[in-house]
Amino acid sequence: MAKENYHHGDLKNALIDAGIDILKQEGLHGLSLRSAAQKAGVSHSAPYAHFEDKQALIAAISTKGLTQLFDKLSQIALQYEEQPRKQFYEVAWAYTEFALKQTGLFKVIFSSAIKREHDYPDFVEISHRNFELIVDVVKNSQKAGFLCQRDPRLLAVGIWSMVHGFISLFLEKQIPSSILKKQEIRGLLKKVVDQIFDPIAGN
Repeated sequence: MAKENYHHGDLKNALIDAGIDILKQEGLHGLSLRSAAQKAGVSHSAPYAHFEDKQALIAAISTKGLTQLFDKLSQIALQYEEQPRKQFYEVAWAYTEFALKQTGLFKVIFSSAIKREHDYPDFVEISHRNFELIVDVVKNSQKAGFLCQRDPRLLAVGIWSMVHGFISLFLEKQIPSSILKKQEIRGLLKKVVDQIFDPIAGN
């Protein structure tokens, strides 16, 4: 009974936070309702008051992670709104920094771990908000003349793919060491982003 009352009134968030900790330490294979309950210090049956199954817990964890990412990116985007090119760089770096600091969470968010996304409308909504933020950053660069006047949504997909792919290669240690020895990660990201700007703007 003492365990049940420990997180009284906030059990759901306690389980989500416990799940995030498990992802950080063990990865997705270590996550289950039972392991989250143990981490949170509650009985094995307690999670079922909030989560039907592991999928629901993963969706809640991913929703919280995407909300944290959105808050971080939107703050940076607003801070550099009047400096479109710097805004672009800083948003890309904030995205990268999130991946580096919350790698387990990042990998789960952008995986196929959630099998029925539309069963979790909060997850879908925050996913769309993050994408629209990227679109807005692209539009701001287009307005300033740094990017060509193509469909900003398609352009956002292409740019997002490039930055996300760069991060994935870095996390999986697939970038040649000869390149990493010459450049720290932030500077290397800037050079990757530079490949986006000038060639596209010249078309």
